[in-house]
Amino acid sequence: MAKEKKTPFVEYDAAAEAQAAGFDISKYYVNLPMVVIAGRPNVGKSTLFNRFMRRRLAIVDPTPGVTRDPVEATAFIIGKPVNLVDTGGYKLDRDLKSRESEMDELVVQKTLASIKKADKILLLLEAGTITGEDEEFIHLLRPYWDKLIVAVNKCEGGKGEEVAWNYLQYGFKELLFISADHGDHITDLAKKITENLDFSKVEEGEKPEDPIKIAILGKPNTGKSTLSNRLTHSENSIVSDYAGTTRDVVEGKFQYAGKNFEIMDTAGIRRKKKVHENVEYYSVNRAIKTLDKCDVVFLMIDAQEGLADQDKKICSLAYERGRGIIFVLNKWDTQEQSKKTLRDTVDYIKTMFGHMNWAPILPLSALKGEGIKDLLNKTIELYNQLTRKVETSALNKALEDWLFHYPPPATKAIHFKIRYMTQTSTNPVSFRIFCTSPDNVPESYVTYLKNSIRKDLGFDQIPVELNLKPSRKRWENRFDEEE
Repeated sequence: MAKEKKTPFVEYDAAAEAQAAGFDISKYYVNLPMVVIAGRPNVGKSTLFNRFMRRRLAIVDPTPGVTRDPVEATAFIIGKPVNLVDTGGYKLDRDLKSRESEMDELVVQKTLASIKKADKILLLLEAGTITGEDEEFIHLLRPYWDKLIVAVNKCEGGKGEEVAWNYLQYGFKELLFISADHGDHITDLAKKITENLDFSKVEEGEKPEDPIKIAILGKPNTGKSTLSNRLTHSENSIVSDYAGTTRDVVEGKFQYAGKNFEIMDTAGIRRKKKVHENVEYYSVNRAIKTLDKCDVVFLMIDAQEGLADQDKKICSLAYERGRGIIFVLNKWDTQEQSKKTLRDTVDYIKTMFGHMNWAPILPLSALKGEGIKDLLNKTIELYNQLTRKVETSALNKALEDWLFHYPPPATKAIHFKIRYMTQTSTNPVSFRIFCTSPDNVPESYVTYLKNSIRKDLGFDQIPVELNLKPSRKRWENRFDEEE
């Protein structure tokens, strides 16, 4: 598998640059002007987007048409905040009878929708032969001529500039020759982007409380993008039954019950032997990496097809990271609507995931919007458990009761004393028990203590980690050991 190409980024003091422009990179701003990067496939749009973001947010690969859904983020360009959008490439050459052609048409519609909303459009061209796709896309942009900036990419060291001047035949007032990969003339382009943009409406907003972050995971065509669009009341994610539609992680925001949510719609995860393209390899990796950023995972299961081997893998990865997990039985409207059908399905899932029988299982129809409120209410419930902190005194009072009701086993071979317990982290939730001879504590007794934490302390629907640490000090002399 080919490695993802690394783009060299220019290091500079972004905070000082923002301060000089009257902004603070650490603050939250609203009413930002929108800048859209557009062009045909494989001209370097995602590479340029990543350069302005100073991180690799969009997938970069030489395969044409990698970016499908628009990817948005706040970027500080010449110290000024803008809403930067990377769009899918405009493809002209395609087999009109193919499924890929249907996908290309959806990508074009998304790109044009972003262009209509833009305050500035950065048309990215490539040094070399002018293509039919370039010409047709330029024609489509005629109504937006007054907010157009034109840059010719891949001109590192002046390469291809002589030929690139031919683009002037289309009536452009100015051409900028850049290299998104090498950084040539990026500063000149940045100045042109921010020039004449209206920043008068930009104001410092009250940064919302940390959102509940949801990652929608599952195999292809389970309805992930349909659910994402339903929750965000948008068309951010392209919806199609074509496997592998979503490639980048598409982020959206919404509010419910006074809470802020951030949702990450990810690529469908297929078995390794079915992952042929480099692009899909990167997409799947990024989908898995969302587990490091999210609070709760919606594991989408197609009610018509049932569980897949990939579902077990996703669950295992989410469990290892201590994430809240909800099994979402999507397309439930296609099943027999009886309590027995649901009960049998729930029992089957709990049998398949015996070590995670605490995870909620909810029926849903993302297409019809049925079960959405139950899903969001359950998400809030899980988040409250993930962020709950138990007072150490209350924790050890509960520990006393557990030890009283089920004293630790004591034989000549097994002998240990449990001293006290602390909660070491929230989200993920982790506890530590201090005891003599931790190696002597049977796994069955650890399971008992873990189950007691779930049942009595309100962590009954999330993963709980419990570690043992050696100690001969009692509860009242614990402080030196906790440091």
